[in-house]
This record gives sequence, C-alpha cells and structure tokens, in this order.
Amino acid sequence: MPSPARVRVLVVDDSALIRSLLRSIIDAAPDMTCVGVAPDPIVAREMIRNLNPDVLTLDVEMPKMDGLDFLEKLMRLRPMPVVMVSGHTAKGSEVSLRALELGAVEIVTKPRLDLTAGLEGAAEEIRDKIRAASMARIRPRQASTLPPASTPTPPTTTSTRAVAADRLIAIGASTGGTEAIKAVLMAMPASAPGVVITQHMPERFTKSFAERLDRVSALTVTEAVHGERILSGHAYIAPGHSHLRIARSGGAYVADLSTEPPVNRHRPSVDVLFNSVAAVAGKQAVGALLTGMGKDGALGLLAMRKAGAFTIAQNEATCVVYGMPREAVLVGGAAEELALERIAPRLIETSRMTSPGGSR
Repeated sequence: MPSPARVRVLVVDDSALIRSLLRSIIDAAPDMTCVGVAPDPIVAREMIRNLNPDVLTLDVEMPKMDGLDFLEKLMRLRPMPVVMVSGHTAKGSEVSLRALELGAVEIVTKPRLDLTAGLEGAAEEIRDKIRAASMARIRPRQASTLPPASTPTPPTTTSTRAVAADRLIAIGASTGGTEAIKAVLMAMPASAPGVVITQHMPERFTKSFAERLDRVSALTVTEAVHGERILSGHAYIAPGHSHLRIARSGGAYVADLSTEPPVNRHRPSVDVLFNSVAAVAGKQAVGALLTGMGKDGALGLLAMRKAGAFTIAQNEATCVVYGMPREAVLVGGAAEELALERIAPRLIETSRMTSPGGSR
C-alpha cells in the first residue's frame, strides 16, 4: 500500500536562522516536508507558483512587502492554508490576530534558540499547527467579515446591569476558532448569560484576542482572571498559559485558573473547562464545541450533556477543521449539530430554558 502523501510546506521568513530551523523542524516529521524557503514575499510569490505547496508558514513582519498585505492578496488570488509565525512582541500578537481575520488558520510563536530545553516542545507545536492547517477548509476571502448591522442586539436598560450569572454558556474551539468565536459573540445580546471560552492559542495572544472581541461585541470581553465572578453580559477568555475552570464561591460562579500540566496536549484545554462546567453548573449551562483539530472538548461536551446541559457541535460545512466537533458527535456529546450562524441564537434560546437530561 502506498504511503500517504506528505504535507508540502513553504517557509517564508526574513531570518536565515529561522528559515533553517523551521526547515529542520518540518523535515524531522515523517508526514511533512519543506519544499522550499523564501526570504520575503516577493520571492515567495514565484515559489508558490512553481512549487504549489500545501501549507505556507509566513513571518508576521517582513521586508519588501508587509506580511498582512501579502496575506490579503494571497487569500484573494490563491487561497491556501497559512500558519503565521509571530515574534514575542505585543505588536506581533496584534498583527497575527489581524492575519487570522484575513484568512490565516493558525498562529505559532517563533522558536527561541535561547531556550534549548523547550525547543522540542516548540517544534512539536509547530508541526501540529502545520498538520491542522493542511486539513483546513479554505474559503475565498469575503469583502467583509462583519455580520449585518442589526447584530449585535442593542442592549436594553435592564440588560446592561452586571449581575452574577445564574446560567452559563461555555464555548471551546481550536483551528479556525478565533473567527468562529467572534461570529458567535457578535450575534449575542448584552443580556446574555456569562460566557466562558477556551480557545487553543499561544500565550500572550489571548489578552489581545479578548480586547479585539470586546471592541466588536455587545458583551464585555476580557481575559479571565483567577477568582473573579462570572457576570451576565460578560465573556471570559482562558489565558494562553492556564486552564480555565468554573468554581462556586458564595453562590456565584467564579473563574479558577491553574497551570497544571496540559490535557490532550493543550493548556488551556477545552475538556478541563467543560468538565468543570458539567460538575458545577450542570443543567444551568449550555455549551458549544466549534471548529478545531483533535479531540479536546469532545468528552467534556459529553459530560456537560450527561449533567443536563444543552450541547451543540458546529457542523462540518461551516468548520475550518471538522475535528473536535466530529469527535463530540461520534461520542454522543452533541444534542444538535448546527451551522455557525445558528449557534448563537440557539445558545441564547436554550440558556433561558431548563430541563433535565440535557434536552430542551
């Protein structure tokens, strides 16, 4: 039987050292190969035409042509899976998040040569991101990613008062999840129950991600802080360095952060969040597992459903990678499978209802 074709990767980075390191990391994997390296987008354009790679890794800050300009043109003229490789700076985080809005499917931070002990872990993360990108469903770039002007729902006088949430919405996602989460939150009213979110994302990116969501949503969106109360009309993003759990304190839900070892190779892990919601909130919660590669969140969504929560998996047609939602469906964790645009209204509708057994 012939062996599966390797994922063919083109590396674009202005640093010769990083190009060499990324090539070594990619070629060390049995399922992928680096077909070429380019020092800038001008050279990369010709190499894309000649080599027809499956995945492109793209440096955030490039000479001769801005990385975002190049990405925007690429996604319009020759859409393909792109993994953004970001430096360890605040500016790098902002640019990378903008790249995800433009159509890139993953972010990784540049491996740090001064941290030799952690290099293999960084190498495996890079290979995982490339694998996920190779499975991504890439859609032509739309003129606008914003929903109709009628959403989000304008807040009413009573919906803007921050009160402790008596119900919870829990959301998990990975590859393609930043834009999926944005679409869900933008369609929620300011009166929504408290929302807790785990998105697989490198450390230092989650705070910027929360700030970007806060600017476009009727909800107040922040990076979760240990011990803070979960309030209605607010959404809380798990920090990239910690698991997010839900606990009870004085009758209120509170955020519980920990730096315990990764679960399903992830920290934060969706399963960690969902299992805590199942244990603490039970049928007072609803949950959604969005696009992403792997199995993280599938068993946690099942635990939520068994505890009486209503659960949703994003359907294959609207996922960038139909991995995590598929696993949830296979194990029986999803009560419904819905297109992305239908998830927010259904979460809001079911969060206002209670019923034992996970049905609404």
